[in-house]
Amino acid sequence: MTTLLKIFLPIYFALFFGLAMFWRSYLAWKRTGVNPYKLGNGDSVHDFVGKLFRVTLIGSAVIVLAFTFSDLLYAMLMPIFWLNSPVFAVVGLVLLTLALIWVLVAQLQMGDSWRIGIDEKTASPLVQRGLFGISRNPIFLGMSVMLVGMLLTLPTAATLMVTILGIILIHIQVRLEEPFLLENYGNAYRDYQKRVRRWI
Repeated sequence: MTTLLKIFLPIYFALFFGLAMFWRSYLAWKRTGVNPYKLGNGDSVHDFVGKLFRVTLIGSAVIVLAFTFSDLLYAMLMPIFWLNSPVFAVVGLVLLTLALIWVLVAQLQMGDSWRIGIDEKTASPLVQRGLFGISRNPIFLGMSVMLVGMLLTLPTAATLMVTILGIILIHIQVRLEEPFLLENYGNAYRDYQKRVRRWI
Protein backbone atom coordinates (compact mmCIF):
# COMPACT_ATOMS: atom_id res chain seq x y z
CA MET A 1 0.00 0.00 0.00
CA THR A 2 2.82 2.42 0.85
CA THR A 3 4.46 1.98 -2.56
CA LEU A 4 1.11 2.55 -4.28
CA LEU A 5 0.54 5.74 -2.28
CA LYS A 6 4.02 7.04 -3.10
CA ILE A 7 3.17 6.71 -6.78
CA PHE A 8 -0.47 7.78 -6.65
CA LEU A 9 -0.31 10.85 -4.40
CA PRO A 10 2.27 12.95 -6.30
CA ILE A 11 0.45 12.22 -9.55
CA TYR A 12 -2.88 13.04 -7.93
CA PHE A 13 -1.79 16.40 -6.56
CA ALA A 14 -0.05 17.30 -9.83
CA LEU A 15 -3.37 16.61 -11.58
CA PHE A 16 -5.41 18.44 -8.94
CA PHE A 17 -3.32 21.61 -8.98
CA GLY A 18 -2.50 21.37 -12.67
CA LEU A 19 -6.01 20.74 -13.99
CA ALA A 20 -8.26 22.23 -11.32
CA MET A 21 -6.25 25.35 -10.56
CA PHE A 22 -3.82 26.31 -13.32
CA TRP A 23 -5.32 24.79 -16.48
CA ARG A 24 -8.90 25.86 -15.75
CA SER A 25 -7.70 29.38 -14.86
CA TYR A 26 -5.60 29.53 -18.04
CA LEU A 27 -8.54 28.49 -20.23
CA ALA A 28 -10.84 31.08 -18.65
CA TRP A 29 -8.20 33.78 -19.08
CA LYS A 30 -7.56 32.87 -22.74
CA ARG A 31 -11.26 32.88 -23.61
CA THR A 32 -12.28 36.02 -21.71
CA GLY A 33 -9.10 38.04 -21.23
CA VAL A 34 -9.98 38.17 -17.50
CA ASN A 35 -7.50 36.81 -14.97
CA PRO A 36 -9.67 34.51 -12.80
CA TYR A 37 -7.19 34.59 -9.92
CA LYS A 38 -8.59 37.22 -7.54
CA LEU A 39 -6.81 36.50 -4.26
CA GLY A 40 -4.74 39.62 -3.66
CA ASN A 41 -2.02 40.65 -1.22
CA GLY A 42 -3.83 43.53 0.45
CA ASP A 43 -5.07 43.98 4.02
CA SER A 44 -8.70 42.94 3.46
CA VAL A 45 -10.16 39.87 5.16
CA HIS A 46 -10.59 38.28 1.74
CA ASP A 47 -6.91 38.73 0.90
CA PHE A 48 -5.87 37.45 4.33
CA VAL A 49 -7.97 34.31 3.86
CA GLY A 50 -6.36 33.90 0.44
CA LYS A 51 -2.88 34.08 1.95
CA LEU A 52 -3.73 31.47 4.57
CA PHE A 53 -5.30 29.23 1.96
CA ARG A 54 -2.10 29.36 -0.07
CA VAL A 55 -0.33 28.15 3.08
CA THR A 56 -2.64 25.12 3.22
CA LEU A 57 -1.93 24.30 -0.43
CA ILE A 58 1.82 24.58 0.11
CA GLY A 59 1.49 22.52 3.31
CA SER A 60 -0.36 19.79 1.41
CA ALA A 61 2.36 19.67 -1.22
CA VAL A 62 5.11 19.50 1.43
CA ILE A 63 3.35 16.61 3.21
CA VAL A 64 3.01 14.62 0.00
CA LEU A 65 6.62 15.28 -1.03
CA ALA A 66 7.93 14.33 2.42
CA PHE A 67 5.94 11.08 2.37
CA THR A 68 7.09 10.26 -1.16
CA PHE A 69 10.79 11.05 -0.89
CA SER A 70 11.90 11.02 2.76
CA ASP A 71 10.81 8.71 5.59
CA LEU A 72 12.76 10.89 8.01
CA LEU A 73 10.95 14.08 7.01
CA TYR A 74 7.60 12.29 7.06
CA ALA A 75 8.31 11.03 10.60
CA MET A 76 8.89 14.65 11.64
CA LEU A 77 5.30 15.43 10.61
CA MET A 78 4.18 13.25 13.53
CA PRO A 79 2.18 10.34 12.02
CA ILE A 80 -1.07 9.47 13.80
CA PHE A 81 -0.58 5.73 14.06
CA TRP A 82 -4.12 4.76 15.12
CA LEU A 83 -5.42 6.28 11.85
CA ASN A 84 -2.74 4.56 9.80
CA SER A 85 -4.57 1.53 8.39
CA PRO A 86 -5.20 0.08 4.92
CA VAL A 87 -8.96 0.55 5.37
CA PHE A 88 -8.66 4.28 6.08
CA ALA A 89 -6.13 4.62 3.26
CA VAL A 90 -8.54 3.03 0.76
CA VAL A 91 -11.39 5.26 1.96
CA GLY A 92 -9.04 8.24 1.59
CA LEU A 93 -8.09 7.25 -1.95
CA VAL A 94 -11.76 6.92 -2.90
CA LEU A 95 -12.53 10.36 -1.43
CA LEU A 96 -9.55 11.91 -3.24
CA THR A 97 -10.62 10.43 -6.57
CA LEU A 98 -14.26 11.46 -6.16
CA ALA A 99 -13.21 14.96 -5.08
CA LEU A 100 -11.05 15.48 -8.17
CA ILE A 101 -13.79 14.29 -10.54
CA TRP A 102 -16.43 16.38 -8.72
CA VAL A 103 -14.32 19.56 -8.81
CA LEU A 104 -13.39 19.16 -12.49
CA VAL A 105 -17.04 18.58 -13.47
CA ALA A 106 -18.16 21.61 -11.42
CA GLN A 107 -15.48 23.78 -13.01
CA LEU A 108 -16.51 22.61 -16.48
CA GLN A 109 -20.12 23.53 -15.69
CA MET A 110 -19.00 26.89 -14.30
CA GLY A 111 -17.26 27.67 -17.59
CA ASP A 112 -15.95 31.21 -17.98
CA SER A 113 -17.55 32.24 -14.68
CA TRP A 114 -14.71 30.38 -12.91
CA ARG A 115 -12.90 32.58 -10.40
CA ILE A 116 -10.49 31.98 -7.54
CA GLY A 117 -11.72 34.57 -5.07
CA ILE A 118 -14.12 37.50 -5.37
CA ASP A 119 -14.11 39.36 -8.69
CA GLU A 120 -15.41 42.87 -8.03
CA LYS A 121 -14.60 44.19 -11.51
CA THR A 122 -15.95 41.71 -14.06
CA ALA A 123 -19.55 40.50 -14.18
CA SER A 124 -20.26 36.87 -15.00
CA PRO A 125 -23.43 34.75 -15.19
CA LEU A 126 -24.80 33.11 -12.03
CA VAL A 127 -24.33 29.39 -12.62
CA GLN A 128 -27.22 27.30 -11.27
CA ARG A 129 -27.15 24.15 -13.40
CA GLY A 130 -25.51 20.75 -13.00
CA LEU A 131 -23.72 20.30 -9.68
CA PHE A 132 -24.61 23.90 -8.85
CA GLY A 133 -28.22 22.72 -8.74
CA ILE A 134 -27.24 20.33 -5.92
CA SER A 135 -24.83 22.56 -3.99
CA ARG A 136 -24.23 26.31 -4.12
CA ASN A 137 -20.53 25.64 -3.51
CA PRO A 138 -19.66 22.35 -5.22
CA ILE A 139 -16.01 23.27 -5.81
CA PHE A 140 -15.44 24.20 -2.17
CA LEU A 141 -17.30 21.03 -1.17
CA GLY A 142 -14.99 18.97 -3.37
CA MET A 143 -11.92 20.66 -1.91
CA SER A 144 -13.14 19.88 1.62
CA VAL A 145 -13.60 16.22 0.69
CA MET A 146 -10.10 16.26 -0.83
CA LEU A 147 -8.63 17.51 2.45
CA VAL A 148 -10.42 14.79 4.45
CA GLY A 149 -9.23 12.20 1.92
CA MET A 150 -5.67 13.37 2.32
CA LEU A 151 -5.95 13.14 6.12
CA LEU A 152 -7.18 9.54 5.92
CA THR A 153 -4.48 8.65 3.40
CA LEU A 154 -1.58 10.42 5.15
CA PRO A 155 -2.63 10.73 8.80
CA THR A 156 -0.15 13.03 10.53
CA ALA A 157 -0.42 15.95 12.93
CA ALA A 158 0.62 18.23 10.06
CA THR A 159 -2.10 16.83 7.79
CA LEU A 160 -4.67 17.27 10.55
CA MET A 161 -3.66 20.92 10.98
CA VAL A 162 -3.79 21.56 7.22
CA THR A 163 -7.20 19.87 6.97
CA ILE A 164 -8.73 21.82 9.87
CA LEU A 165 -7.28 25.14 8.67
CA GLY A 166 -8.35 24.48 5.08
CA ILE A 167 -11.94 23.62 5.99
CA ILE A 168 -12.24 26.64 8.30
CA LEU A 169 -10.90 28.93 5.55
CA ILE A 170 -13.32 27.42 3.01
CA HIS A 171 -16.26 28.18 5.33
CA ILE A 172 -15.02 31.75 5.85
CA GLN A 173 -14.53 32.28 2.12
CA VAL A 174 -18.05 31.05 1.36
CA ARG A 175 -19.49 33.50 3.88
CA LEU A 176 -17.44 36.32 2.39
CA GLU A 177 -18.72 35.50 -1.09
CA GLU A 178 -22.41 35.26 -0.22
CA PRO A 179 -23.00 39.00 0.52
CA PHE A 180 -21.07 39.83 -2.67
CA LEU A 181 -23.23 37.45 -4.73
CA LEU A 182 -26.39 38.81 -3.13
CA GLU A 183 -25.37 42.37 -3.95
CA ASN A 184 -24.50 41.52 -7.54
CA TYR A 185 -27.31 39.11 -8.45
CA GLY A 186 -30.06 40.33 -6.13
CA ASN A 187 -33.32 38.38 -6.29
CA ALA A 188 -31.83 35.76 -8.59
CA TYR A 189 -29.37 34.80 -5.88
CA ARG A 190 -32.04 34.99 -3.14
CA ASP A 191 -34.16 32.51 -5.10
CA TYR A 192 -31.10 30.34 -5.63
CA GLN A 193 -30.40 30.35 -1.87
CA LYS A 194 -33.96 29.17 -1.21
CA ARG A 195 -33.78 26.35 -3.75
CA VAL A 196 -30.25 25.02 -3.19
CA ARG A 197 -28.36 24.35 0.04
CA ARG A 198 -25.02 25.95 0.80
CA TRP A 199 -23.29 22.56 0.76
CA ILE A 200 -25.54 19.62 -0.16
